[in-house]
Amino acid sequence: MLEEVNKIKSHYAEKQETKFEKLKRLDRQVKKPAKIFAYIFGIIGTLIFGTGMCLAMKVIGNIMAIGIVIGVFGIFMLISNNFLYKIILSGRKKRYSSEILAVADEIIKQNSLN
Repeated sequence: MLEEVNKIKSHYAEKQETKFEKLKRLDRQVKKPAKIFAYIFGIIGTLIFGTGMCLAMKVIGNIMAIGIVIGVFGIFMLISNNFLYKIILSGRKKRYSSEILAVADEIIKQNSLN
């Protein structure tokens, strides 16, 4: 019975974030926006490319020239996606690097003392 009470209590008690959890949270905070942008931009680029291909192959309509232009624009989006991801990620790394390095150094120092 006491174990069950402690288990229920732990669900409602305020949890303090450890340094390792803070480091993981900061790392996610750096990478998540860049990944979300890359996924969304890639999906949009793929849809534009597919629409252009359908138009160029006369699957939906009979306007091949416009389909080729739309398809090339989609290809450009897909090619530039990785470069844009890296630019966003490097900008966020610069913004959070000092805080992440400080927390990582604290963890390393704490573990070397033990």
